[in-house]
Amino acid sequence: MDVSVVDLWLPILLAAVAVFIYSFIANVVSPHHHGDWKELPNEDAMLEAVRGADMPAGQYMFPYCHMKDFKDPEVKARYEKGPHGILIRWPGAANMPKNLVLTFIYYLVVNLCVAYATKLAFNGRPAEPAFMDAFRFSGAVAIFAYCLGCIPGTIWFGYSWRSTWMYVIDGFISGAITGVFFAWLWPAAEAVT
Repeated sequence: MDVSVVDLWLPILLAAVAVFIYSFIANVVSPHHHGDWKELPNEDAMLEAVRGADMPAGQYMFPYCHMKDFKDPEVKARYEKGPHGILIRWPGAANMPKNLVLTFIYYLVVNLCVAYATKLAFNGRPAEPAFMDAFRFSGAVAIFAYCLGCIPGTIWFGYSWRSTWMYVIDGFISGAITGVFFAWLWPAAEAVT
């Protein structure tokens, strides 16, 4: 019997809730992300410099240069002299309720994609997938979604490799959680159709 993505609403929703709870525990309770951010030396002077720059919210790279200008000796010398970095200026304080809702929506979208891929993999088979088959496939798709997105930022923008590996580990755990819910609730989804 074929399963539609709509039939998989329960594992989509429950896996999103479970990953949301795990994410809170991993980022707030567990100590493995406590080293992700460091305090600036002489933070007060840096804050005053940023306030004095009157810069709008956005992402800034320093020293700034376009690739087309990199042949200019002055630009090249400034770039080579450094320091190098990225500064993200928020429009205000973090809006925790909004960010939590958007994070939950992200988990729902990932699980919707997992449901779609898993449905494509198993529909048309004469028998429903065994628990481990559904777990391995849906878990792998979720692991790809949760793990791989953070790596280009580390390569290109200098995010800490330590933090990146901690997020990759979290991605494996979140993917496994998702896989368990899809494998556990797949027969229930078939029974609904």
